[in-house]
Amino acid sequence: MFPQLARFTDLGLLLLRLMVALVFVTSGYSHLKDPTARAKSIGMPKPFTIFLGIAEVSGGLGVAFGILTQLAAFGLILIMFGAIQKKIFVWHTGFWGEKSSGWHYDLMIVLMNLVIAFTNGGGLRADEVTDPCPPWLAPIRDSVLC
Repeated sequence: MFPQLARFTDLGLLLLRLMVALVFVTSGYSHLKDPTARAKSIGMPKPFTIFLGIAEVSGGLGVAFGILTQLAAFGLILIMFGAIQKKIFVWHTGFWGEKSSGWHYDLMIVLMNLVIAFTNGGGLRADEVTDPCPPWLAPIRDSVLC
């Protein structure tokens, strides 16, 4: 319907990556800031909570900056599968949950990460800097730059 918007695909994917990164970096930071309290609140041992915090921050930064984007996105998907499993089978939380604490949010994050993984995060990534002619330079690809 609006083919002109296709030129903003990379920008849209960048914004998606930044939103996912914001969620995971802040969550991971909360795990690392007070691992004892956080471990108690999620019902996990403290060492695992520290590992989870490091994984969330690392994956979030990888997705944000576009470094090993697909690997970071799949790692974050695994983390979310763990969260969904805990909500369904341990805490017996429904899809919508009480006070919006259901696993619908976690499932949306899984799907957001699938889009990132399937598209490799779009063209605006740090690992594109090493490419002498990245896709986002397509309008001037025929110039002497590429």
